[in-house]
Amino acid sequence: MGLFSFIKDAGAKVFGIGKTTAEESAEATKEKANKLTNAVETLGFEVLDLNIEVMDDTATVWGQANSQETREKVVLVCGNTEGIASVDDRMTVLVEEPEAQFHTVVKGDYLSKIAKKYYGNAMKYPVIFEANKPMLSDPDKIYPGQVLRIPALDE
Repeated sequence: MGLFSFIKDAGAKVFGIGKTTAEESAEATKEKANKLTNAVETLGFEVLDLNIEVMDDTATVWGQANSQETREKVVLVCGNTEGIASVDDRMTVLVEEPEAQFHTVVKGDYLSKIAKKYYGNAMKYPVIFEANKPMLSDPDKIYPGQVLRIPALDE
């Protein structure tokens, strides 16, 4: 009989069996967005009208955060997720505040070393730890590639 060629994504359209590659991709993208939304809500961040969409490796986030800190933590939750390379932050904030700095952890980093770099005092590491709760559960559990929030010190 020989080799026959077919349109690989047509089967699901014709017979309603299974899903096309595009349909599977769309479902996976929607599932990832739902998981990110659930993670933000489970962590207790207050964001009015939270909406997260994922396209390829970019998460886009909308909503109104109650504070700049919450806004930054939502961005970190999304960005520190496997498969997400960038976050398009389209959130607004109820009360404008100064933005924190961000630090990408490299091999050999630890919180006191990072505190020394940004604050000039290694003993200020609890400030960084607190600024990244509840995403961090232990000051000794950070990993290369993770992005941390580094807030300005209250004078």
